[in-house]
Amino acid sequence: MRDTRCFCAKELYSQRIELDPRAQPTVRSQWRLSQPELMELRTQLDYLLEKKFIHPYTSPYAAPILFTPKKDGGLQMCTDYRVLNKITIKPRYLIPRADDLIDQLRGARIFSKTDLRGGYHQIRIAEADISKTVFRTRYGSYEYIVMPFGLTNAPSTFQLTMNEVFCSLLDKCAIVYLDDILVYSISREQHLRSYNFLGHIISIEGVKIDPRKISTIRNWEPSTNVERLQSVLGFVNYMRRLIPKMAESTAPLTDLLRKAVFYEWGERQQAAFDQLKTFLITPPVLHIADPDRLYKLVTDASDIAVGVVLL
Repeated sequence: MRDTRCFCAKELYSQRIELDPRAQPTVRSQWRLSQPELMELRTQLDYLLEKKFIHPYTSPYAAPILFTPKKDGGLQMCTDYRVLNKITIKPRYLIPRADDLIDQLRGARIFSKTDLRGGYHQIRIAEADISKTVFRTRYGSYEYIVMPFGLTNAPSTFQLTMNEVFCSLLDKCAIVYLDDILVYSISREQHLRSYNFLGHIISIEGVKIDPRKISTIRNWEPSTNVERLQSVLGFVNYMRRLIPKMAESTAPLTDLLRKAVFYEWGERQQAAFDQLKTFLITPPVLHIADPDRLYKLVTDASDIAVGVVLL
C-alpha cells in the first residue's frame, strides 16, 4: 500500500483532476535529457522523495518530464501534462486580472512584496486523483501527493486557496496573485519603496514596466507563424494599459489571426510590430488614480477602437 502522507500544511482545498468521462488514460514517452538535466533530475527527485511530495508508483497514466531555465540560472523540473490537460474538465474559478489588482493600490505610498516558496506543494492532490499525476523518468515512475506545476486546474485551485487565507485583508491592505502577495499602506516607514509585481514596477511615482522585460522585448523578431504572433500579442495585451491606442496599433497584427486569412507578414505588420516594440521599450509611468481627487474623463473612438484617459 502506498503512503500518501506528506509534510505539506493542512489543506483548505484539495486538487481534483476531473476528466472527460469519454477519455482514456494517457501515456507518453520520456523526453531525452542532457547530462546536466539528468544530474538535476536526481537532485530534485531526492528532494521530493525526502519531503514525501512524491511516491514511487505506476498507473495507466504517465507523463514525461522536462527542464526549463530559472531566473537564477538553475533548472526547473516540469511535468509535461499537456495530454492530460486536454481531457481535464477546466476550472470555473477565474484568476484575477492584473490591472484590476493594481487599481486597488490607489492612495498607497509604501509597498511590501513576498513570493511564496513551493506554494503549490502546500495543497494536496485529492486521494482519488493521485494516480493521474504519475510521471516517468529513467529512474522510475512517481506520483505526486501534492499539487505539481503543469496541471491545467492548479492555478485556479491555488488562487482560490490564497483568497480564502487572505480573505479579511483583500482590497484593504493586500492583493494576491497566485503566489505573489503585495501588502500596501500609506505611512509605514519601514516598508521598502519600490517592488516588482506581475511584471510591473510599483512605486510612489506610479506603475511602469519591469526593465527586465524591456531587454527581452528589444530582442523580439518578426513573428513567422500564428503561434508566435499569439504569444507576442498575449504579452502586449497584458501590458495594454501602458500602450496608447493599443487596439488601433495592433489591428494589422490581429487581422492575421482571423479564420480563413492567409498569414502574410508584410510592411503594415512590420510597421505595427516596430511601433509596439517602441511603445513597450519607452513606456510611460502611469499614476495610480487617487479616489479623493476630481478627474476629467477624455474619450475617443474610431471604426475599430475606443480610448479612455483620466486627466
